[in-house]
Amino acid sequence: MRKILVTGGAGFVGRRFCRRLLEVGDEVHCVDPIAPDTGGIDPETGAGWPLFEPRDFSNFRFYREDCRPWFREHGDTDFDYAFHLAAMVGGRAMIENRPLAVADDLAIDAGYWQWAEAARPAKTVCFSSSAAYPIDLQRQEGYRLLREDDISFDARIGMPDMTYGWAKLTCEYLARLAFEKHGLKSVCYRPFSGYGEDQDDTYPFPSIIKRAMAAVGSPTLTVWGTGDQMRDFIHIEDCVDGVLTTMDKINDGDALNLSTGIYTSFRQFAGMAAEACGYTPEVVGLSNKPTGVFARGGAITKQAAFGFEAAIAIEEGIRHAVEWYGRE
Repeated sequence: MRKILVTGGAGFVGRRFCRRLLEVGDEVHCVDPIAPDTGGIDPETGAGWPLFEPRDFSNFRFYREDCRPWFREHGDTDFDYAFHLAAMVGGRAMIENRPLAVADDLAIDAGYWQWAEAARPAKTVCFSSSAAYPIDLQRQEGYRLLREDDISFDARIGMPDMTYGWAKLTCEYLARLAFEKHGLKSVCYRPFSGYGEDQDDTYPFPSIIKRAMAAVGSPTLTVWGTGDQMRDFIHIEDCVDGVLTTMDKINDGDALNLSTGIYTSFRQFAGMAAEACGYTPEVVGLSNKPTGVFARGGAITKQAAFGFEAAIAIEEGIRHAVEWYGRE
């Protein structure tokens, strides 16, 4: 039985990892304060988590607290893996409207690496973000799929996306230093627009799906911004598969995308959601809402070289979500 720490484990991504790790018999230590606006769900109240009940597993340990004091209080030196997902992020509106709250991620990541220097987990699985990429490569004029080497701490960093991007860049740099100075093994993942049916409504995927379901038969369906902005949507289970497939193949803190390499505009996405609900409305943009960069998609060459390729098409993910929400 492996002993595994998952910071931010009650959030959208963390819950999926906890489930997969618990199901193979790992002892999972989940740390999460259930902070407002982050999508975290307390596993000790109500019916547990949306897709499964973690309390059914005797190998599940939950600590409802901020990971920073947890790091100071727990010096366990026998963790086989530490999945570091803890972050203050809650969708585009939070990134743009609460940048100083998001900047708290700098303290969270500093606390993690200081803990790791002393506790020495055998391997850190660190979650960065596609927000770390230079925004000048994501503008309407001249955008392209983003490659891992578009960020180089030896040559070029570029301007990332808001405080969230800066915090993730700093975490990646700390991972690199932790390996060079202390021999701490880690890998940094840059997930693109992860989605799934149990995601918080502050994110585009559930909000657009539910809006499409509520507007069945309507001649119009609205999306934020112009609707022409594009993202690389990757199903959360593909993200988990990508991590579990590749996490033991990189040890020096190097980064790897989790992406499909496919751009989908919000207009296209909303149209697919409506089609899954049985109607074909005109998709209308709301220009007064936050939109972020114009086009953010991830190159897949490096992840393919490490043995991972996303398998779930967005159409399939949308159909599954519509069915799931319809059962609620």
